[in-house]
Amino acid sequence: MKRTLVYIIVFFVANASLFSQSQFNQFLKPSDTLDISRRNTVVISEATLATSTLIGLNQLWYADYPRSNFKTLNDSGEWLQMDKMGHVFSSYQLGRLGTNTLNWAGVSEKNQLLYGSTLGFGFLTAVEVMDGFSEEWGFSWTDMAANATGTGLHIGQELLWEEQRIVLKYSFHRTQYAKQRPNKLGSGLAEEFLKDYNGQTYWLSVNINSFLKTESIPNWLNLAFGYGAEGMLSGDAYDPQFLNQNRTRQYYLSLDIDLTRIQTNSHFLKTLFDVFNVIKVPFPTLEISSNAHVKGYYIYF
Repeated sequence: MKRTLVYIIVFFVANASLFSQSQFNQFLKPSDTLDISRRNTVVISEATLATSTLIGLNQLWYADYPRSNFKTLNDSGEWLQMDKMGHVFSSYQLGRLGTNTLNWAGVSEKNQLLYGSTLGFGFLTAVEVMDGFSEEWGFSWTDMAANATGTGLHIGQELLWEEQRIVLKYSFHRTQYAKQRPNKLGSGLAEEFLKDYNGQTYWLSVNINSFLKTESIPNWLNLAFGYGAEGMLSGDAYDPQFLNQNRTRQYYLSLDIDLTRIQTNSHFLKTLFDVFNVIKVPFPTLEISSNAHVKGYYIYF
């Protein structure tokens, strides 16, 4: 089981804590020019957090499994690619975090892209290498491709539009499958949020007004396209222990709110909106599954 969502949550919680230490609006305002003190704070904080997270993973996770010579594996068919979506999401959001914190420090746009947007790709590559030396897992080239996709989505939009018109988001609802296999899919809400792929949905949230350029649509209103899957008790569709899995892909259409586009003069609120913009806002939703089943939700999480 990959830990991609753990990494992104750790980074964003730490980022929120950094900002919440000061209640002064001026402190939260991005610098117009390079602020050496802020830049050093960002670099040292992120390097320390990344290093401590890797050390913690090594001691608390990998230490429970035998080491091996470096090896690769092909896990491209597992979990109906929901784990790969987690990699895309994590790489994108960590890149967005890296860019935003460097922007707060007044770092140039070029260096924001070079050293901020690639934060997720660099960190997740280090984790992938650790997987490669573990007997339990292995270095996955498809994971790396997913990491590159998330990073590329962020950098590509900055180069093309100088803004994020398409945002990757996440939502979750509890399912019956975790109760059937809690050791793999999680026991309790906190674990299921991270482990149960059946309840996870990944969204491409597209800002409508960025493309249509009309005053009749609020600037914060988005159209969201989601992907999810259910019926999975194992990553392998042919696992002999779970031969009756009814594995189904799900595609969603919904509305969303880009919290970062809500107008406010408060830099505290801007920071808060930026942190929580990783979560898809619940809205009425249409689902079309791979078995041609169509279902509507008044509110979908």
